[in-house]
Amino acid sequence: DRACLNDLLTRRGRTPTDAYLNSLVERKSQAYQKAIATINPLPIYPGVEDIIFRLRSLQIPLAIVSGAVRTEIQIVLERAGLASHFPIIVAGDDIPTSKPDPTGLLVAVQKLQQKNPTLNLIPANCLVIEDSPAGITAAKNAGMSVVGVANTYPYHMIQRQANWAIDYLTELELDRIRSFFERHNEKMPSA
Repeated sequence: DRACLNDLLTRRGRTPTDAYLNSLVERKSQAYQKAIATINPLPIYPGVEDIIFRLRSLQIPLAIVSGAVRTEIQIVLERAGLASHFPIIVAGDDIPTSKPDPTGLLVAVQKLQQKNPTLNLIPANCLVIEDSPAGITAAKNAGMSVVGVANTYPYHMIQRQANWAIDYLTELELDRIRSFFERHNEKMPSA
């Protein structure tokens, strides 16, 4: 949020202070949380619940890395009934940079390793599921493989950057994920 707001204002010839950006992020977060609380049922991308449960059935630890504010991520996960599947969240308010910088992903790998010390995680044996060019670039910059999902950008844009691309999460092949992890580690890593 912070990087987007800064970019928006800068492109319009303004030079926002940190205090001003912080106040905008806070106001946006409050408005977002208020709006989310009134939406019933909460819409989520088709296939999200299914793929999470399928990945968890393989005992693959999961993490979320997002530029959104932590409270926004948590409220969406709680409303969707998915919070228990994501013990690791790296949010926009946790790190000073945003995608395509790989810092958030690298922090997630460290946190997953701390939570699962027997996995011996390194970025090369993690698989990122991402729907934006900046996120795909961040994963590549971190040395990670990427499944690109064409939720918000055209398939041809995602396909050019990701290791493999899908139109919808429902197309994510569990056998292909299992094969990725078998090639990269002896123990199951994270997605």
